[in-house]
Amino acid sequence: MTLLPDLRLTGALVLLDGALHDTALTLSQGRIADHAAPEVDLSGYWLLPGIVDLHGDGFEHHLRPRPTAPFDTRRALVSADAELGAAGVTTAWFAQSWSWEGGTRSPDRAEELMQAVAEMAHRLTADIRVQVRFETHMLEDHDRLVAAMARFGVDYLVFNNHLPEAVDLAARRPDRFALWAGHNGHTPEGLLAIVRGAQAQEPRVPAALRALAERLAQAGVTMGSHDDATAETRARFRALGAPICEFPTTVAAARAARAAGEPVLMGAPNVVRGGSQAGNIAAMALIEDGLCDALVSDYYVPALAQAAWVLADQRVATFPAAWEMISTAPARIFGLADRGALTPGRRADLVVMNPATRRIEATIAAGRLAWLTGAAGARFLGAGAERALAAQ
Repeated sequence: MTLLPDLRLTGALVLLDGALHDTALTLSQGRIADHAAPEVDLSGYWLLPGIVDLHGDGFEHHLRPRPTAPFDTRRALVSADAELGAAGVTTAWFAQSWSWEGGTRSPDRAEELMQAVAEMAHRLTADIRVQVRFETHMLEDHDRLVAAMARFGVDYLVFNNHLPEAVDLAARRPDRFALWAGHNGHTPEGLLAIVRGAQAQEPRVPAALRALAERLAQAGVTMGSHDDATAETRARFRALGAPICEFPTTVAAARAARAAGEPVLMGAPNVVRGGSQAGNIAAMALIEDGLCDALVSDYYVPALAQAAWVLADQRVATFPAAWEMISTAPARIFGLADRGALTPGRRADLVVMNPATRRIEATIAAGRLAWLTGAAGARFLGAGAERALAAQ
């Protein structure tokens, strides 16, 4: 992907250290700099750090827009990358299950996505990575999992246990359980047999997970857990070296993470819609109580920027603080020192926001154009930028 030439963005308000400042930014060789360069006047706009999304499965809509209409993974990645650019996302982890459920959540599919992301990285504008959502009772898969993550450079894993949900659904809503089974190529009876077989592994799970977590830690993999329901659950994953608490389903679990100094992630769609689509706790309530550190896209990428505006409109946070929950905070949580802030030396990952319309009119990822539209697009293509492009 082609780098932008050196450009100095002037006239805009720039988000720095929790506030909007009237200053200028230079983009140079994919980095933020501070020297003279041909100028683009962005008066009236805000320059914000690019969004860092630590968990999103909206890419599945590109892979399989209808349950019976799958698309080639590499083509799907290109279209998902375009969606990220339009939404202001410059770094994203695609959350892929490694589960007994099979189908799109099978180990085979997980490895297929890992390979496709590795092979397509040079063609994608956003920094797209894979987050593995690993089902805790798949004890025979540990060697295969570790080998695949090493082979494709996968750096993030969260532990899931959806067995209780499956058992409950089979008992209370057999119609929905049948749909779940069919979506992944099973009969209800076949899926229930798989669930019962996985449950039978329970006595071996604690020791096996300890051994697995040690191997992953040695490989430099960041770990967390998904859908923690109790403080005890959070403590078990903490003991494994999995500090990230992703989508806790109770206030108690979120408080336990906060007391231990662990980051809590919630879904941006939960904020925008005013509650969880699964009937769990409301993200807004956790944010108001200081129990949420960062927001992620979950199943809907555009909700990230929308959530920042919702938080500001409801005066739960200032807009700068709300935007930092989707950019600066997730970068810090994952230890990405080269992004998340618009300071010299960092990656040129930024969003050009029109505050009047609340539209993202440009996204730049590592100094490369990922999205350009509206009046900001016209300014980039105006005389100053045109001369700079011609000089290259």
